[in-house]
Amino acid sequence: MLTDKRLVKKYNEAGPRYTSYPPATFFNEHFGNDDYINSVKLSNNERPESVSVYVHVPFCPQICHFCGCTTETGFSRPFLERYIDAVVKEIEFVSSKIDNSRKLTQVHWGGGTPNAISYKYIEKITNTLKDKFDFADNYEMAIECNPAHLELRHIELLKKFGFNRISIGIQDFRDDVLEAINRRPSKRPIEDIISKISDEGFRGTNIDLVYGLPLQTVESFRKTIERAIKLNTDRIVTFSYAHVPSVIPRQKVLDDIGFPSSDEKAQMYEESYQSLINSGYVSVGMDHYSKPDDEFAVALKEKKLHRNFQGYCTRETTGQVYGFGASSISQLDSAYSQNIKTTSEYIQSIEKNGLAVLRGYSLSKNEKIIRHIINSVMCNYYVDLEEVSEYFNIPLSEVKEIINFSESNFDDFISDKLLTIQKNIIKVNNRGRLFTRNISMRFDPLIEKKIGTYSKTI
Repeated sequence: MLTDKRLVKKYNEAGPRYTSYPPATFFNEHFGNDDYINSVKLSNNERPESVSVYVHVPFCPQICHFCGCTTETGFSRPFLERYIDAVVKEIEFVSSKIDNSRKLTQVHWGGGTPNAISYKYIEKITNTLKDKFDFADNYEMAIECNPAHLELRHIELLKKFGFNRISIGIQDFRDDVLEAINRRPSKRPIEDIISKISDEGFRGTNIDLVYGLPLQTVESFRKTIERAIKLNTDRIVTFSYAHVPSVIPRQKVLDDIGFPSSDEKAQMYEESYQSLINSGYVSVGMDHYSKPDDEFAVALKEKKLHRNFQGYCTRETTGQVYGFGASSISQLDSAYSQNIKTTSEYIQSIEKNGLAVLRGYSLSKNEKIIRHIINSVMCNYYVDLEEVSEYFNIPLSEVKEIINFSESNFDDFISDKLLTIQKNIIKVNNRGRLFTRNISMRFDPLIEKKIGTYSKTI
């Protein structure tokens, strides 16, 4: 058994998801446009050398109650056109500060619902990226798609534009669950959509599911996983729903419906893990699964899996991330920068200044080291402190001092058989994967500051 009710109760505390370190709750508004441009210029001489791009489309025809993304509804065509023009202008301005000898290896479109806007706008932004950046031969260009707005011909268009990966946000196959979260069901049979994606030659196709939603039961999620496995996609993601209505007010309406208990969520995790592993998938990171020959599984085996705000990726394809669009976040070696969240204000700022920075954070050397360690734990269930000292060219003793390392700090995890420590190597055991966020918190000296509100770890 991977889960134990005693351990779920013991470790189910609030904590960061660590999609970045420090978490976004530490971003501040003292960081502005000039700071971002200085960080972009500095990034030209930092690692990794390659470029990743994130494009945010903050529009949805219908907003899901559970969603924590920055998005809006009720937009007009003229307003959307102004937004697309603003994104193009931002790309042109920022790309002029990036060394053009650097290769673009990764593009990710998120939202919102990127596939709900006119495809001529997707093509316009994509053509701008191709014009301003030097795409690597093995680039990845992915887009998140809501199947409620996806026609088979759209898949052909995305392939024509240069996309080679599609992520389908299913969440759940049950109509009553989708209705409870205010989400429309797929417009076409999911099986037909997945078949078309395969026929068009896309790689790394994944479907997103969420467990812990209203009306879900252990039995119903078991059936959801069974149907997902039959789709035979390269990757399957089973996100744990994070309920934080104090941060995301739209989630409050779900309180009246109710949620599965922590024990039930843990059982959903347990059963989905076992079913997917038994079906030949490899567990990758937290809640992600891929086929054994998929690049994620290969990267995990080689301890080269990586992670950013867009999800898991490999060190080979991941560069420093330059975000474009309202609320988008840039993840550079020395800084994070987030754009203005309100779309109208973002447009006005871009039209006036070419930039629209809302807040950000400049990292210290120590924070970069901690980020490296936590990323390794979260992605690869493993960290070698000697490798960290070599990567940053500092003594091992200094690494341990920075994270206040002592085996005694992990006594509870060790006694509960969640991890092992041998010769400066920390390995998370299979039964410890559910508690990876808890383990990562032990490397985080900022956790004591208790800045921001976090969801429960389970």
